[in-house]
Amino acid sequence: MGTFLSILIGCVSIGVILSAPMGPIGILCVQRTLNNGRNSGFFTGVGAAVSDLFYCLLVGLGISLVTDFIADHVNILQIVGSVILIVYALYMIFHNPVSQIKENIDQRDDHWRDMVTGFLFTLSNPLIMFLIIPLFARFSFPLPEYKFYHVIFGYASIVLGALLWWAVITFFVDKVRSHFNIRSMWLINRIIGIIIIILSCYGLVTGVYAFLQELHVI
Repeated sequence: MGTFLSILIGCVSIGVILSAPMGPIGILCVQRTLNNGRNSGFFTGVGAAVSDLFYCLLVGLGISLVTDFIADHVNILQIVGSVILIVYALYMIFHNPVSQIKENIDQRDDHWRDMVTGFLFTLSNPLIMFLIIPLFARFSFPLPEYKFYHVIFGYASIVLGALLWWAVITFFVDKVRSHFNIRSMWLINRIIGIIIIILSCYGLVTGVYAFLQELHVI
């Protein structure tokens, strides 16, 4: 039970962190929520979550080929992963996401279209794998000792985390749609970036401490 709880917390966190940055897909999701309603924005997020899962599976399959390496260097990977996440969070804080996408307004109530475009928008950014790798390392997923059902549960939890994020953000935007300013995404980016930095600094400190213990320095 403890293993499943650990996987659930870690993988839901991965799903949320992958979805939270307000880049092109985030802006598109917000726009559709403002213009077409919450369902349109949410199904755009569903498409993005499917694309995230696809890239997570690619990374997971690659990582499964070097599980012994990961098991032997988990502390170093956690340190490197935390540093990469800190750099990524700083980019989120100082980069204006509004400049990344042209306005995309479509009044049709077509949730399949919303899902497909959300999927393609996210799929067009394979660099997300360079975020997934440190996230997998930071949250120790998948570990070599995991059974197949642990891995399946983990990937399902990643999707759950992504869907929870899109459900929350579309609910919030829908509730304040009459007062919402698209440039508020930059503020949201900053808040999320600060949260990621705090979590990553904790991971960095614990990783360095464990690594030093491994070297018998402390």
